[in-house]
Amino acid sequence: MKQQFPLKNVQQEKRIFRSRIFFAIGIVSFFLLLLVARYAYLQIFHYEEFSQASDKNRIRLQPIAPPRGYIYDRNGILLADNYPVFTATLSKADIEDIDDTVKRLTPILNLTEEDIDRFSSRIKTSKKTERVTLKLNLTEVDIARFSEVKFQFPGVDIETQMTRYYPHGELFAHVIGYVGRINDKELKAIDKDAYAGTNLIGKIGVEKSYEDLLHGAPGYESIEADAHGNVLRHLGRKESTRGNDLFLSLDYGLQSVASEQLAGRRGAIVAIDPRTGEILALVSSPSFNPNLFVTGIGHADYSALRDNLDQPLYNRAVQGSYPPGSTIKPMEALGGIHFGTVDWGTTISDPGYFHLPGDSHKFRDWKKTGHGSVNMHKSIVVSCDTYFYILAHQMGIERMNEWMRQFGFGEKTGVDLPSESTGLYPSPEWKMRTRKSKWLKGETISVSIGQGAFTATPLQLAMATAITANHGAHVIPHVLRESKGAKKHQVLNAPTGKINFNGTDNDWIKMREAMVDVIQSGTGRGIRTPMYQIAGKTGTAQVKSIAQGKRYNESILTERQLDHGLFVGFAPAENPEIAIAVIWENGRHGGSAAKIARPIFDYWLLKREKNPILPTNHQISGGLMTAGIKPGELPSGEANLAADPNAVLKPNATKPNTTTPTPQPTAPVAAIPHETELSD
Repeated sequence: MKQQFPLKNVQQEKRIFRSRIFFAIGIVSFFLLLLVARYAYLQIFHYEEFSQASDKNRIRLQPIAPPRGYIYDRNGILLADNYPVFTATLSKADIEDIDDTVKRLTPILNLTEEDIDRFSSRIKTSKKTERVTLKLNLTEVDIARFSEVKFQFPGVDIETQMTRYYPHGELFAHVIGYVGRINDKELKAIDKDAYAGTNLIGKIGVEKSYEDLLHGAPGYESIEADAHGNVLRHLGRKESTRGNDLFLSLDYGLQSVASEQLAGRRGAIVAIDPRTGEILALVSSPSFNPNLFVTGIGHADYSALRDNLDQPLYNRAVQGSYPPGSTIKPMEALGGIHFGTVDWGTTISDPGYFHLPGDSHKFRDWKKTGHGSVNMHKSIVVSCDTYFYILAHQMGIERMNEWMRQFGFGEKTGVDLPSESTGLYPSPEWKMRTRKSKWLKGETISVSIGQGAFTATPLQLAMATAITANHGAHVIPHVLRESKGAKKHQVLNAPTGKINFNGTDNDWIKMREAMVDVIQSGTGRGIRTPMYQIAGKTGTAQVKSIAQGKRYNESILTERQLDHGLFVGFAPAENPEIAIAVIWENGRHGGSAAKIARPIFDYWLLKREKNPILPTNHQISGGLMTAGIKPGELPSGEANLAADPNAVLKPNATKPNTTTPTPQPTAPVAAIPHETELSD
């Protein structure tokens, strides 16, 4: 009989089942303990790290752009203001496809290629939590279109931001300058933390020179946001610090008078206080409206300014290099005394021309028949060219160069404005270096009367005139009078040295008397006045060369080929309070330029205190879309107080003059003066 085995071994199956249960429990327990250990490790040892990471997902630190410091004239008249405009911004953290978002926003916000290019440059370098500006100065139409579709653009918002506004338009454009959108080159150079949330930076003028003072320190706001970027609550705020307020040495009334004198003309005027170097007025004509540049100038407007034959964007006062003509004769004559070449008693006989020994070429005086017997005093009063031909021949170009550079010719003045030109006081070394040829004696003759290769800026002429008025004491021209704010800055308001002069103080006095006689009975007699004494010197700079033996004939010249008229002077003569340099392009002769200077002297010395010219409020123009506040509806200080609790109330701002003026000087190099009976 066969042995029978049970179909099921219950005991064995129980043992197998129990072992499997224990094994599964062990595996689960192991991984559970591992998970608990991991949780404990993260909670205990990495709590701060992950807590901060969590906060970053919902708590964001948004930069608060600092308001820019205000700019005032010497009397507290507001020249550069801040006020809010509507702006479209994007949150980098809340948008997955930025390019697609910008593409869809383009027709809604009417974005230009310039807007997109600027945004693309900034978004690449911005922080994850930073809101980046897509378009400044939105119009009402832009805002209305966006409001209808806002739900389609999470992370895109309409905000208000402070922007710059120049209430007097073109009046101070060349000296104050303007701000504009930060470009790629500037973005690489600036401290990105210091400019967090900021779109604008100084481009030219005072705005650029004192960018470090005018730009404040940014603040930050901590906010809690949901997954869609909507702000749930404000957690904390560190206020930004407004930039320093700048008080300039410029006088609104004097600037207005000077600008009025050059209205419709091409030229420049610089007025300076010879005692301190403070620039009282600086005008380049024609000018332009700086408000056009603040939020980004359009192609059409920029092309109109750039292609204008009169070049309104060019700062003639600081950058324009002109032949100075006879305005430099007082300084040059003092050089003859310094080197012992001539004295006040040195007399020549002027036949109306001069020629170098052994050379038949005649260097003609402006007066064809000559001036007869001429000493140094008379040479200044009648502007005798022949006297200075002889003086220059005896001194030589090396000593002339050494002396005239002490007055600042051929060098930068050190003015606190950008892009200053050095002008040129030529020398044999300069000619060999630049033209690979030797210096000719005839070139020295041309330089002696401010012609040839010799060029100077109106600012240099004003400084040299101030030095002459100071009896050789040197001053540095500057426009900043005082800076108020968190950042400290010291302004130098005193002479910085004295010219090395071998003469006496009496020589300076005699030169002043000669310059007074220029106005009383000489080439500048058209502006004499019994109210005060002016010491001055006229000058005529030749634009088109006239061949030897030919007569100057205005009737065959175009308007732009006529001579430039120049004038320098200071007043009151015995105790100077103001020194002026005037260049009137194609003004024909120095007497015309002198007549431009007279109203400027009159205002500063006679009218300024009793009847000052002050701005008047009028409606805003210039196409700026304000965030509910228009300059003119509120005093400027109150408007800014709303945006900046730390702002200081200030005087009402005048609204802009937006007319677009007109020049850049051609400042051609001229050879020798032509024959003319017009006074120099």
